[in-house]
Amino acid sequence: MGLKNAEIRKGLDDIAAREPAIARALELAGYPEERIRARGYRTLLRTIVGQQVSVAAAASVWNRLETLLGEDMPPEALLAQDFDTLRGCGLSRQKQGYTRSLCELVVSGDLDLDNLPADDEAAIAELVRIKGIGRWSAEIYLLFAEGRPDIWPAGDLAVQAGIGKLLGLAERPGEKQTRALADPWRPHRGSLAIFTWHCYNNPAL
Repeated sequence: MGLKNAEIRKGLDDIAAREPAIARALELAGYPEERIRARGYRTLLRTIVGQQVSVAAAASVWNRLETLLGEDMPPEALLAQDFDTLRGCGLSRQKQGYTRSLCELVVSGDLDLDNLPADDEAAIAELVRIKGIGRWSAEIYLLFAEGRPDIWPAGDLAVQAGIGKLLGLAERPGEKQTRALADPWRPHRGSLAIFTWHCYNNPAL
């Protein structure tokens, strides 16, 4: 499960003690709330379903899949469906390829979501073997579903804009600069990522 409120607060307090700009932002915006996702295959499946569509469209596809496969949506059940049946649920050819990649890795045991490597980079490398799961999706999964405290999704535009805003930068930093800026704040960069989303459009700042 993801980082709990107490862990987020502890991480941010530690960073704020070293970085006055974060301390000021905390006073103005307050602490963010935890973002929790379930660990495992269903969360990654939902990530794939939700890619490049609206929240409402993703929910509609998910509900149809749930009706077809059952609430647990076992990967074996999805693999047993033909193209037209999944298409009728709203899955495009591309997304069917992605979902089948996930299901095949899980069913074969080649991807064990209960025992991902402890090293964050190694865990990301495991997850991006799934077609349709890039680095950003892998990082979000590790942060929200596994609660890894030092995940820093530097490629996220809102994280980039948020950290630029917090540090008073003239322009939104790119991914490389965003990664470098947060390096001194290990091992609490996950808490900071959640805070940047909290601050992104916060009128208090």
